Amino acid sequence: MEQAVAECVGLLGAVAARDWEGVRAGRLEWSCRETAVHIAEDLIGYAGQLAGREPEGYTPFEISLEEGTDNAGALRVINTMGALFAAAIRTTPREVRAFHPYPFRSANREGFAAMGVTEVLLHTHDIAEGLGVAYEPAPELCEFVLTRIFPHVQPGPTPWQTLLWATGRGELPGRARVTEWRWNNNLVIETERLTLQGVTPAAATDLSTVGDGGFEWLEGGPIEGTRVGAGLVYKQYEDGVHRPEWGMYVLVRREDGRALGAMGFHSVPDEAGRVEVGYDLVEAARGQGYATEALRALSARALSRDEVRTVVANVERDNAPSHKVLARAGFKAVAQDVEQVTYELREPGDR
Repeated sequence: MEQAVAECVGLLGAVAARDWEGVRAGRLEWSCRETAVHIAEDLIGYAGQLAGREPEGYTPFEISLEEGTDNAGALRVINTMGALFAAAIRTTPREVRAFHPYPFRSANREGFAAMGVTEVLLHTHDIAEGLGVAYEPAPELCEFVLTRIFPHVQPGPTPWQTLLWATGRGELPGRARVTEWRWNNNLVIETERLTLQGVTPAAATDLSTVGDGGFEWLEGGPIEGTRVGAGLVYKQYEDGVHRPEWGMYVLVRREDGRALGAMGFHSVPDEAGRVEVGYDLVEAARGQGYATEALRALSARALSRDEVRTVVANVERDNAPSHKVLARAGFKAVAQDVEQVTYELREPGDR
């Protein structure tokens, strides 16, 4: 956040003496001056959401610049609002989520940080384009937002070109021009004792190697199944076929914020409305009903979607605990071979 704001203020500070009011900001309907004020509004607005732990809507306030504030003064406001937002990010616990409408009505501190950085990068670009100034932010800033709130966007030749294309501000060879877009914060599904937290491409990259994905794990975690699943998520992201709702979720215990394991889908539902689920738990979390609780919630959400008729799970024949989890979650064994048993859970009324 601080880096994005510093780049913005540094670049635009060099042209602060020019007319911003009478110049349109790139392809926006706003002037460069209006766009600069919008950046400041976004930053303090997001800070307010996090600091206030807003659960259902936006904090009801606006900011305005004092009459007579010049462009240099507007940049001072952007710098201050960015500092306040960075402080809010640092002091907000990881498990806190606050309201944002797109697309699942909440975001954590990482999601808000990514949204704030995106606003700064894109609107600095808009102002720079309007004023005829060259601008290209640091690649790591673009990578940061793409792998956190643009999980549905396949990586392109460079992160900056990809972000411009994904937000309707540029073109990429072989891809249709974008005319409508929204970012995508991760989905969180709550149960009595858990939150199932959607894994972003950034977290998947870390989890698939030797990292913790940004989660605080119980001793022994994450285990191999989680790392394999995370690798699948990142491969789908690289291939441009990752759809966040049909990816992987880390199971986090609500009482202490500790990650217990992972559960998720192997891919999007097929043409017959079938989607396959898999899961694992850290050994210390087994035998306490966590997997059953999570599986019931995730399966219910899947079956509530029009494109799903059946949730499928394949389990090794000698994995007795997993057979019990599936049975308790309402799955029925429908087929078996020498290695595994196939279970299904169908939507109500579907025989």
